[in-house]
Amino acid sequence: MSGGLLVAGTTSDAGKSVVTAGICRWLVRQGVKVAPFKAQNMSLNSFVTRDGAEIGRAQAMQAQACRVEPSALMNPVLLKPGGERSSQVVLLGRPVGEMSARGYHGGRQERLLGTVLDSLAELRATHDAVICEGAGSPAEINLRRTDIVNMGIARGAGLPVLVVGDIDRGGVFASFFGTVALLAPEDQALVAGYLVNKFRGDVSLLEPGLDMLHGLTGRRTYGVLPFQHGLGIDEEDGLRVSLRGTVRESAVAPPVGEDVLRVAVCAVPLMSNFTDVDALAAEPGVVVRFVDRPEELADADLVIVPGTRGTVRALQWLRERGLADAIARRAAERRPVLGICGGFQLLGEHIEDEVESRAGHVDGLGLLPVRVRFAREKTLTRPVGTALGERVEGYEIHHGVARVAGGDPFLDGCRVGQTWGTHWHGSLESDGFRRAFLHEVAAAAGRRFVPARDTSFAALREEQLDRLGDLIEHHADTDALWRLIESGAPRGLPFIPPGAPA
Repeated sequence: MSGGLLVAGTTSDAGKSVVTAGICRWLVRQGVKVAPFKAQNMSLNSFVTRDGAEIGRAQAMQAQACRVEPSALMNPVLLKPGGERSSQVVLLGRPVGEMSARGYHGGRQERLLGTVLDSLAELRATHDAVICEGAGSPAEINLRRTDIVNMGIARGAGLPVLVVGDIDRGGVFASFFGTVALLAPEDQALVAGYLVNKFRGDVSLLEPGLDMLHGLTGRRTYGVLPFQHGLGIDEEDGLRVSLRGTVRESAVAPPVGEDVLRVAVCAVPLMSNFTDVDALAAEPGVVVRFVDRPEELADADLVIVPGTRGTVRALQWLRERGLADAIARRAAERRPVLGICGGFQLLGEHIEDEVESRAGHVDGLGLLPVRVRFAREKTLTRPVGTALGERVEGYEIHHGVARVAGGDPFLDGCRVGQTWGTHWHGSLESDGFRRAFLHEVAAAAGRRFVPARDTSFAALREEQLDRLGDLIEHHADTDALWRLIESGAPRGLPFIPPGAPA
């Protein structure tokens, strides 16, 4: 059996995904054969493996950090929210049905523990190390009985636990102490120590607090990672996403041409795979923002209607907010509009949905000659094709089956004038196609924008993953971290009262 580690967090968004990816990249650079693992992931951002399995995009990115091909074993349970109280359950890459939160935590989740432990064991049998990511906080005492992603998987597989805290939020010492103190003795015995994330300033000012934390809990801190912009990997969004911020904080080069190109992404409900626009945000001179009001489309050179887990609901939302009319006016004026997956479906003439929303017959926006029927079987593929004279790769995740009855061919969809639609996620990551598409958009918008000739999205991703590996290598005690991965949690770690409630 190989070594292993569970990266837990004091809160959601403490940096677990980033730290996991960083540890993976650091290890693979040391010649270690490593794989990522997340037992259960809740996200609307997913990816399709080469054998047609659906997993969280964060785990696909972590697999890239490991320089291995993503597989369903790396994320055996994926929950895709369909509303505030229900989610589609994807098991080993295949959807198995919809379930309420109460139904899932009321018994189904607990029964999946064997499946996730078997998946982890299979990965550990073929790798030197497996770096696991937790979810939320391990001290969610209301969910501990059915937990399969934090201390449940740690105890089941005997994994040492490293707790990550985001010091930029404040209260990190209380969060570290409280996380351990709310765990049962058997769980506390696996919590080896802490990793401080997003620290700003002089580390020497932090060290007395770390010493006191060690004295209070008997557990050391394995590193203090400095705050750096632009280190986010593909998000695990749950049900939320910033409507107004830029996609990434990382700096890019100035425009090549005289103008910038403004891209407005409609922040539809249950937005899925909004990471599709990351490749645009990486282009010099392209400004990407999320919008939810029609007036915010006025100065946009390109409007994108992204994927969604609720096509009919998104269509209704666009109409209620006046965005549908604004998009229709743009199309009539031959100003560029791109619909991706669910966004493509709602641009069509007609939707027949007895599966996702069960709304039956619904009129679409009528901007593309497309009729959509929702099938119970989900399409999960990795297509390859050509568009605008360039090779394109993508992936498809949808229940809606589109019948195209006109327009010019565009990937699996069509275009009419400057309104484009496709089911293909990830197509904009193909550099030649992205440049050709932006050239068309700029010409239609009357912008003197020139796509950069040398932007490689794949290379930018690799640079980002190397920066994560550098963070671990330069700011964590890597010798101690490797001993933890190889040998497990130190023996004799003290119990911190009160422990978990009975």
